[in-house]
Amino acid sequence: MPQASAEESPVGPLERGLLVLRALGRAPGGRLAATALVRGTGLARSPVDRIVGTLLRLGYVREEDRDIVLAPPLLALGGAYLRGTPARLDPLAARLAGALDESVSLAVPDREAVRFVAQHTRRRALSVSFRVGDALPADRCAPGALFAGDWPRQRYAAWEASPAGPEEFPALPDADRARVSAEELRGRAAAARERGWALDDQFIEPGLVALAVPVRDGGGRVAAALSAVSHTSRHSPALLRETALAPLRETAAAMEAALAAPVEEVPVPPVPAADPTAEAKRELGPGYLQSLARGLAVLASLGGAPGGMSLAAVARATDLPRATARRSLLTLEQLGYVASRDGLFTPLPQVLALGHAPLSRLSVGELAQPHLAALVSELKESASLAVLDGGDIRYVARVAASRIMSVTITLGTRFPAHATSMGRVLLAGLTPEEREHRLAAYPPRPLTPRTVTEPEELRRILDEVARDGYALVDQELEEGLRSVAAPVRAADGRVVAAINVSLHAGRTSATEARTTVLPALRATAERITADVRATGATEG
Repeated sequence: MPQASAEESPVGPLERGLLVLRALGRAPGGRLAATALVRGTGLARSPVDRIVGTLLRLGYVREEDRDIVLAPPLLALGGAYLRGTPARLDPLAARLAGALDESVSLAVPDREAVRFVAQHTRRRALSVSFRVGDALPADRCAPGALFAGDWPRQRYAAWEASPAGPEEFPALPDADRARVSAEELRGRAAAARERGWALDDQFIEPGLVALAVPVRDGGGRVAAALSAVSHTSRHSPALLRETALAPLRETAAAMEAALAAPVEEVPVPPVPAADPTAEAKRELGPGYLQSLARGLAVLASLGGAPGGMSLAAVARATDLPRATARRSLLTLEQLGYVASRDGLFTPLPQVLALGHAPLSRLSVGELAQPHLAALVSELKESASLAVLDGGDIRYVARVAASRIMSVTITLGTRFPAHATSMGRVLLAGLTPEEREHRLAAYPPRPLTPRTVTEPEELRRILDEVARDGYALVDQELEEGLRSVAAPVRAADGRVVAAINVSLHAGRTSATEARTTVLPALRATAERITADVRATGATEG
């Protein structure tokens, strides 16, 4: 692509905005105070405030306790990359993890780093904690040796002369440990190239072993690395190689076939009615960085077609003038977030550095917490989120209102599902067969004189809950306690959790609960559902 002219020079606000998102992505929990953002980016406070204000309007960050926190809608940026090659290979990695009963990772080269784009872990006390989007230095993992096999000699010298700082690898336990020499890495790469596999014998941390094989593109270059990861308590390096190498190679061959197959056409998203940044610019004036908002919209749009998008397609998808879209694409390409070839633009793995890792592993309970806090602030009543666990509900998030008389519930508390509003929402969300199985396995029992225990009556109530989309339970769990609940749904429509508001029966009538509490509760459930769908979270 030709170099940008003076009129098409990199868009400053977009470049600085990406710098802020990277800083937040490196921070524990994706959270920093504004003053820490200033220090971490080297920017002045004024541009940081304007960038944060713009990101708040876009929904990419939130303010919590005076901190700036990454928000799930930001995953749209990383999703633009993940909907390409990783989406074609991820099902094969998942199948291998099940067959091996070991954690399986898929990584791609990201300049001199290794970035994980798929992760399928096993439920064990000792398991891999890397997340999609996390990066490791090439000398600290098996995929690094596979990728370095494609490096020219001068790249090793540049790698040794300009090491990335430990802040670039927040997932690494001791990121400031001295790296190996270029000569040693070149030796590892040569050995991996000759054998067709690479071994990580506790390079990352003591006890962790991994075996990786290459996944090559049509030109013979290593496009990805497929790894089986275990612990020395389960496998020695030799035993891992003995048990996992053949299945890894078989899956890698299937992945190479998937890469060689024609890319299925995916429709480009419909054209929006108008540039969504224009209204915000009119409302907020100079405090809103329109070029940042437009640049991020361009980046997010690139997931619209797996094989890449033309400039005209990007302009249509974002409803931006071609010249505006082109300036954003030039900036993103110069900064290493986008590549262009034959007139098509595709996102690069570095996009995942924009906060994807800390967001990708959030549980439903963690996603719900800030929304519950906002609901409690609005209603001045306690709110909770629970999941179904056998015949009980189990609390995984809660915000208590400040009242002298309140319900004492902690995370992990369990109550019988049949007598609670959240339990009824969760039971109503099951298939008819699953619901009947639960009711038979966990027969309803009376907890107060009002508890419904007659099976036919309970079935009728659950049908109503499924139809109406909410449940109100009046003093069936405990005398004086009334609650109303609504569902939280996954991307496929399944009910994965429920949220409720707990009310004192003497303070709020059932009618008031429906008219004043339920609308706010449903709106909160919709916001949590949007975050759950953005992250793909399904567990409490």
